[in-house]
Amino acid sequence: MADIFTVVADGTRRDILGVLRDREGGEVSVSEIVATLGLSQPTVSKHLKVLRDAGLVSVREEGQHRYYSVLSDPLSEIGGFVASFSAPLPDLAGAEEGEEAERVEEHGGAHALGPGAADAAARIGEVAAELGFRARQAVERLRGLGG
Repeated sequence: MADIFTVVADGTRRDILGVLRDREGGEVSVSEIVATLGLSQPTVSKHLKVLRDAGLVSVREEGQHRYYSVLSDPLSEIGGFVASFSAPLPDLAGAEEGEEAERVEEHGGAHALGPGAADAAARIGEVAAELGFRARQAVERLRGLGG
């Protein structure tokens, strides 16, 4: 079985999970997913098989039709894992000149990086803040999948 993080790392599979999540009643046919995402039926079927094998979706067969729904428990586990990384990072950006070296030293002595380290630290701080924001959004979306 594929690692669950590898499975949800694929954008098409996340889009399919989103379609399943947003569906009232919870079940969506393959043809509805195809129409919603504008993908070919073989592409959607291939991704649904990966999601099914990973235990992220269930399927109900009715004649020739297959109806898929999200299984929220594995996604809740991912949400808990991602949430564990949403603790605030030390703010190395925004310090005054003399204070900056002291704060960098306090957090591992990264001042040895030389000139431009302050700009790099500021950019890392911005990226970390954005990642934290996106992680919180992802956790909320995953909680929404749990219904």
